[in-house]
Amino acid sequence: EVIKGVDISSIISLEKSGVVFRNEKGEKQDIFLTLKNAGVNYIRVRVWNEPYNSSGATYGGGANDIDTAVKIAQRCAEYGLKLLVDFHYSDFWADPGKQYCPKSWKGYDLTKKSEAIKEFTSSSLSKISATGVQIGMVQIGNETTSGMCGEYDWNNVCSLMNSASSVIRKFDKDILIALHFTNPEKTEQIYSLASKVSRVDYDVFATSYYPYWHGTLSNLTEVLKNISQKYDKYVMVAETSWANSFEDTDMHSNTISETGQLGNYVSYDVSVQGQINSVSDVFKAVADAGQKGIGVFYWE
Repeated sequence: EVIKGVDISSIISLEKSGVVFRNEKGEKQDIFLTLKNAGVNYIRVRVWNEPYNSSGATYGGGANDIDTAVKIAQRCAEYGLKLLVDFHYSDFWADPGKQYCPKSWKGYDLTKKSEAIKEFTSSSLSKISATGVQIGMVQIGNETTSGMCGEYDWNNVCSLMNSASSVIRKFDKDILIALHFTNPEKTEQIYSLASKVSRVDYDVFATSYYPYWHGTLSNLTEVLKNISQKYDKYVMVAETSWANSFEDTDMHSNTISETGQLGNYVSYDVSVQGQINSVSDVFKAVADAGQKGIGVFYWE
């Protein structure tokens, strides 16, 4: 079955803020049911260790601690949606520019950090699994292009990834293990990363693909196909999205603006139809990578 996934990690925070989701008839309806009815079969949820400051205030971004992930898992279980658990191994956003280890692990050497990752991964999966949800996939780190959990030496990064992987395999051998990177347009870099992680026990090589930043679709297909064939891995897009409006809804500057260039690489109309075209094209690009191309997750 093709993965038709959506990341709605901020959902609990949005609902607490008074956001109401409706179905096509305008009736209030659980967003999880609306997505299920639209053909979505997988939800991706990020997990941060302690997304709070010393006075207990959340950093924002959905406050995605393990308790929030459990609430999202319960809703997935209710509607028969599979779950991809996305461990950032950080207290807040982890991406190519930020791979900070959690506050409570500061000063840990590699051995201690490895044990902490094992314990956190194992206890988190137990809590999520207790909801009855089917955990279909677990992601070790988020956009780990530059490193993971405060480690930037690839021997150390791979060692931590293998620690997480060993716990996931022990927890449930049927769970697919994914590694997640960015920038498929930087082909030398992404091939180098695929080579570096070849010593990690994992199943799915995933990349983010945002049309605005990440090169052409034909390049995306080629990169995924080559990595899939060379390393015998499944491949997928773990994050993609496109704008349907130029409206500023979050008081942060928009990535795609009316004044600026629409897209450095691939442009679509900023409209609902533009969004549809973008998503359809990304699915096709992954499918064109061959039988190991397993699907796409749309990001928030």
